[in-house]
Amino acid sequence: MRPQTEASGLPVPDGDIGLPAGLVAPSYGLDGLAAVMPAAAGALGHELTTATGIDSRAAAESFTGGFGSATRCVVVVVDGLGARNLADRGGHAPTMRGLLAGARTLTSSFPSTTAAALGTLGTGTSPSLTGLLGYTQRNPATGGLATLVSWQEQSDPYRRGAKMSQPLTVAPRDLQREPTVLESLVARGVGVSAPGPAKYADSGMTTAALRGPRYVVTGNDFGDAVDATIAALRARDGAEHRLVYLYQGAVDKAGHRHGWTSPHWGHALEDTDRELRRLLRGVPRGTLVLVTADHGQVTTTPARQHDVAGDPALSDGVALLGGEPRALHVYTQEGTDPAEVAARWSDRLGTDAVVGLRDDVLRAGWFGPATGPGSRSPEHVREVMGDVVVATTGGEDGTGAATVVDSRLHSPEARAMPGVHGSLTPYEMHVPLLVAVA
Repeated sequence: MRPQTEASGLPVPDGDIGLPAGLVAPSYGLDGLAAVMPAAAGALGHELTTATGIDSRAAAESFTGGFGSATRCVVVVVDGLGARNLADRGGHAPTMRGLLAGARTLTSSFPSTTAAALGTLGTGTSPSLTGLLGYTQRNPATGGLATLVSWQEQSDPYRRGAKMSQPLTVAPRDLQREPTVLESLVARGVGVSAPGPAKYADSGMTTAALRGPRYVVTGNDFGDAVDATIAALRARDGAEHRLVYLYQGAVDKAGHRHGWTSPHWGHALEDTDRELRRLLRGVPRGTLVLVTADHGQVTTTPARQHDVAGDPALSDGVALLGGEPRALHVYTQEGTDPAEVAARWSDRLGTDAVVGLRDDVLRAGWFGPATGPGSRSPEHVREVMGDVVVATTGGEDGTGAATVVDSRLHSPEARAMPGVHGSLTPYEMHVPLLVAVA
């Protein structure tokens, strides 16, 4: 069983799927990221139940401690702000630190990465239903490698020279078929909006994971989106209930480029915290504000980086490598036994990774509930998953993370990235839920 308190003193969810000590099982129930949007819906007085069985009223009661019905709500996602990252560097975030006393720790999806987690958040379900399974994944229709956050595809990812990317041939609604909580609220007359830069307005990722809101184009600064949020909640256009989805990506970007222990990360957190303080002061009185994250971050150790390209034990029998350096989808060549590939990867990586076959990790609940509603993954999602799935270890204390890369696919800059996420450590999996009423 996992310890029942976070390093910050916040309570953590219970549950165990047989992972090695120090790793965290994903959760897709009321103790997980999947419950945030249903909780917001419930707080606004709307009843809905997601495909994985999350009830909006139960989620609202669990998250807000019986806070009565609200007419205004903001859901803020600070990309990359894990609960332990925040606890360790909370001196840069006095506003958020002040909310920790009444906060909870939630568990993210697997992999603990933006595409999978935002799909989980937006639908209130799990990656095994949304088909949003990592940073990159195979497109079964073409055999190419799809990058979900940009909705681009490399038809020949191993070609020499510059990589050639084209728009992903799969429509967002064809891959991600679950209704989003936001579009359900719109259908019931809630005024839902999402402010942000123009590049996200009609992106594949936005359409797949968070479709439904009226997108309000703002400048690129988070402060611009905060201004738009305040304006949307104060608008007088007849909508009785309003919800705003507000995203901040600067913290995650700073962590990737410089590491989450760097001054750059601290500065990004300070800027975010300052804008959140302004948000709380600017929205109408009684507005419910839920602040969470999609995942946290850990720091890599170069000595624990494994390169598939230079190691036959890892490359033999592998047709394509997807996912990311902390959570990988291994697609095997036709005629190759995936069990043989998994055994070789397990032997080679040793304690640096947990390696499993697709069906085994599905039964273990990595990508979604193992039993009950939503436990059966649709065929169009199963065929996107790797034949072998790998979660790397290290990083249990936020540092020393092992990674697996392929120098034929990943640029030198990507392989040298100090801040990463995707796997099952507490720093990556545990995210805060901060609740405030303006």
